[in-house]
Amino acid sequence: MAHGCLQGVKYLMFAFNLLFWLGGCGILGVGIWLAATQGNFATLSSSFPSLSAANLLIVAGTFVTAIGFVGCIGAVKENKCLLLAFFVMLLLVFLLETSLAILFFAYTDKIDRYAQRDLKKGLHLYGTPGNVGLTNAWSIIQTDFRCCGVSNYTDWFEVYNATRVPDSCCLEFSESCGLHAPGTWWKAPCYETVKVWLQENLLAVGVFGLCTALVQILGLTFAMTMYCQVVKADAYCA
Repeated sequence: MAHGCLQGVKYLMFAFNLLFWLGGCGILGVGIWLAATQGNFATLSSSFPSLSAANLLIVAGTFVTAIGFVGCIGAVKENKCLLLAFFVMLLLVFLLETSLAILFFAYTDKIDRYAQRDLKKGLHLYGTPGNVGLTNAWSIIQTDFRCCGVSNYTDWFEVYNATRVPDSCCLEFSESCGLHAPGTWWKAPCYETVKVWLQENLLAVGVFGLCTALVQILGLTFAMTMYCQVVKADAYCA
């Protein structure tokens, strides 16, 4: 009876970790593809130049793939050390995500102020050598969200030391249109515009977060259940 229960948990654990591992490979693959094909699209932050979507996906995909691999081998081999290692790693990831979420909501105002300062600082790197990614990122955001600057189009005046903005701020794009009158530029602040867009899609973000948490809790449950079954089986055989 105990052996049959162990085999059932083993198959569930293996199937779960196989999907977990494949998901990690998928995330890693998308990150590598973004880095290879969209390498010019980087972060807007001047303080964290490596904090791009591609790099985040590569790091996340590597961690998920590694954790899933450990879980798969642990399930196949019925190895207590690997099962416990999988449980501990997944638990640490879960606790880290939970802590970051709590800190984010607790310090939203401070994060807002810091983010705006950092973004304004990053504007001065726009169009400079070696910052093609940041330049492209700002151009895409201002064009897609129909906004200009971090808190106002006047943010660009300090960058250029003149009354002008990038051409991506123009209502109708044309060469050197950023030198025209302010009436031809987008007036909406990019920071608030993107923030409103995120708030409007908060439900989707919340559902994704809950699904991620549920998957991790299932993984923790399967791992600990199988670990206990293996310990019982070893004790029975002894």
